[in-house]
Amino acid sequence: MTPPDAAPAFLQTHGWGGAMILPLAGDASFRRYFRVVDDGRTAVLMDAPPQHEDSRPFLAVADHLHALGFAAPKVMARDLAVGLILLEDFGDDRMAEMIAADPARETLIYTAAIDLLRDLHRHPAGPLPAYDMGVYQREAALFPDWYMPAVGLDVPPGYAEAWDEALAPIAADRSVTALRDYHAENIMLLGDGSLGLLDFQDALAGHPAYDLVSLLQDARRDVSPELEAAMLAHYGPVDEAAYALLGAQRNTKILGIFTRLWKRDGKPRYLGYQPRVWAYLERDLAHPALAPVKAWFDAAVPVEKRAGHWEGHRS
Repeated sequence: MTPPDAAPAFLQTHGWGGAMILPLAGDASFRRYFRVVDDGRTAVLMDAPPQHEDSRPFLAVADHLHALGFAAPKVMARDLAVGLILLEDFGDDRMAEMIAADPARETLIYTAAIDLLRDLHRHPAGPLPAYDMGVYQREAALFPDWYMPAVGLDVPPGYAEAWDEALAPIAADRSVTALRDYHAENIMLLGDGSLGLLDFQDALAGHPAYDLVSLLQDARRDVSPELEAAMLAHYGPVDEAAYALLGAQRNTKILGIFTRLWKRDGKPRYLGYQPRVWAYLERDLAHPALAPVKAWFDAAVPVEKRAGHWEGHRS
């Protein structure tokens, strides 16, 4: 990745003139990240082009998390006109890689991640937009908009109505801060033993089960049913119907997003995650609370058109 043209002047203005700018990561959005290294000190440069990304929600959620005592990266400098933010560097000990390097620590690390959610959910939702039925429906619509045409299927009627019926019992619950992308690639293990949070700019006031689903039905790594069950038990009482409903909604959304990343953005690697996401979705749809949605999927999406079965999807 090439650093943005405005980066050297931005860093010069904020006391990091002449620092090395090293590629760090990109994500599924237009945001890119670079590590800035200068005489033994480091920071992270977030490049969020303003024509594509609004960084104000990221800054607002970071302030909210800091106020509650959670470890979000401290903002060291910002220039939203050019889309650059200089952030505290949380290092390289990301949850996913730390577990891959030492699988024996998996349960311990997941337990810490569940503990963080329990602590977060003791606080009321921050001053955030609502995760309401309109948002749930817009996200679920990504599946018929992108996945269905990609596998050559027409979209029969009744999809939005099925989600309305299924989600109605929980859609009004906006009791906690839902980070919405809380999983092993967005959680850092910090030197003091705490966990650092990343990629929270899309947080909404929503249901407590949502981030449990995000963590335990992880699109990018396998979480065994045994670990999932143990972590749900550790969290405490969980509304099983809400967990299945939000699991189905999230996994349906992800299938649409990953197809869009392939078709629109030229990122076919995301197709490799689809069989895992489909496995989660199939399990969620089996819950009685999903009966209307399952009926639509059974009628609309034949087994051979579900990821892991259909062929030629990379053409």
